[in-house]
Amino acid sequence: MPLHAFHRITLILIIIGAINWGLIGFFKFDLVATLFGGQDAFFSRIVYALVGLSGLASIALLFRSSRDVEQSVHQRSYNDLDYSTEFGEETDFDDSNNKKGK
Repeated sequence: MPLHAFHRITLILIIIGAINWGLIGFFKFDLVATLFGGQDAFFSRIVYALVGLSGLASIALLFRSSRDVEQSVHQRSYNDLDYSTEFGEETDFDDSNNKKGK
């Protein structure tokens, strides 16, 4: 799995966890437990564990500088560029006009 896909998946899981915690905080409603059969249900525990692991995996982002993040984003988009030209030989602009006058 490419690193970019890993970060997207962890971000989605962190967002799910944040929404769930917001619902618990504001309305005392645990969406994950409701969807998967209670807090002690196997699938609820899987979701809670994945959200927690995603949070741990994202801790490294706190210690990366914004410049490193920008470079990694731009590096992925520029890796496949081809700077070769479609033209033949380049014109030689030397002082040939000045040599004719001498």
